[in-house]
Amino acid sequence: MVNCKNKKLKAWVDEMVALCQPDGVIWVDGSEAEKKVFENRAVARGFFIPLDPERYPGSFYSRSNPNDVARTEHLTFICAKNPEDVGPTNNWMSPEDGYAKAGTIFRGSMKGRNMYVIPFSMGPVGSPFSKIGVELTDSIYVVLNMRIMTRIGQRVLDQLGTDGEFTKCLHSKADLDVKHRLILHFPEDNTIWSVGSAYGGNALLGKKCLALRIASWQARKESWLAEHMLILGIESPDGKVEYVTAAFPSACGKTNLAMLIPPEGLKAKGYKIWTVGDDIAWLRVGSDGRLWACNPEAGFFGVAPGTNSKTNPNAMATMKKNTIFTNVLLGDDLSVWWEDGDGAPPSLGTSWEAKVWRPGMKDEMGKPILAAHPNSRFTAPAGQCPTISPKWEDPAGVPISAMIFGGRRERLAPLVFE
Repeated sequence: MVNCKNKKLKAWVDEMVALCQPDGVIWVDGSEAEKKVFENRAVARGFFIPLDPERYPGSFYSRSNPNDVARTEHLTFICAKNPEDVGPTNNWMSPEDGYAKAGTIFRGSMKGRNMYVIPFSMGPVGSPFSKIGVELTDSIYVVLNMRIMTRIGQRVLDQLGTDGEFTKCLHSKADLDVKHRLILHFPEDNTIWSVGSAYGGNALLGKKCLALRIASWQARKESWLAEHMLILGIESPDGKVEYVTAAFPSACGKTNLAMLIPPEGLKAKGYKIWTVGDDIAWLRVGSDGRLWACNPEAGFFGVAPGTNSKTNPNAMATMKKNTIFTNVLLGDDLSVWWEDGDGAPPSLGTSWEAKVWRPGMKDEMGKPILAAHPNSRFTAPAGQCPTISPKWEDPAGVPISAMIFGGRRERLAPLVFE
């Protein structure tokens, strides 16, 4: 039984229940017993398929709607009062229009479903880096992914206390119609509304929505940084560890670099790489004048195609258990496979489009039919990574010695011009 003492939170939940009209409200406590109940419920309703327990213990397969497989940037808006406050690369919508348009879609959107209340912490619970959010969702897929990607449950409510501040995150998959899809951020209200999508980047509201978009607004006011960066540690033979952040666009290799294995020559000398985070870094200047960084996430939401034992053996080891695979190939033997992955594909399986798939199949144009969607994903606990840093959950973060910046372009060009 969850114990919530925060009156503002309870009042907001009541308000959103009146708007969305769910059949029931379930407060998520974060316990292992609860996890089993939710997994069984997801399987019974066809949202999850258990994988071979010998090869993938505790792991599940999931498939999203074919029209809901990636972030929808053109439907993502920052709803600030002043259009100039949203930055040159974001879409703007007035708060009044945002609440009105999304409110119409949210009204009654959870009829016939439960509303799950997920208290979550971005960053270790109680860390000076950390921010608390509460996501209301009608998607059990979201609940089980948030269990991996964030710290959730009663311990977060205990940290929130009676009057703590939190980001209000409202999500409903509604009817999954792209015409009824909006991802809205109200930075002045510390609020996120996402409707019409169940894809991770649009529905796991602690990730891009809070950890980058809302956090960057908060960081500007509070004198810190929220960045799309990996964090890794490089240990020299004398045992000294230097930490580095690196910024690259999505699908440019942040996860592979964060889980790098040193070349044999350096490994033989005693060099090691430690993974702190693969996607987002929160940075603050410490009392010692140095820059300190924290990974606000608790898991990896990685792109599957192209990940294999050659490109990223540590990622492959990380996802051996307790992992949710989304939109990859499901083999008839309850295995998973994706393009540029490990080994030959199963002789028979079901593709990300829920169609029978065999190796060598081609479409009417003669092009190979993909088994896995190019943006198919694995969601795995960070603590399972073989190279996870002993400091990855240190409340103080890690001191940063250098920053690396990279980009994607068709032709080579210097990153810096004199």
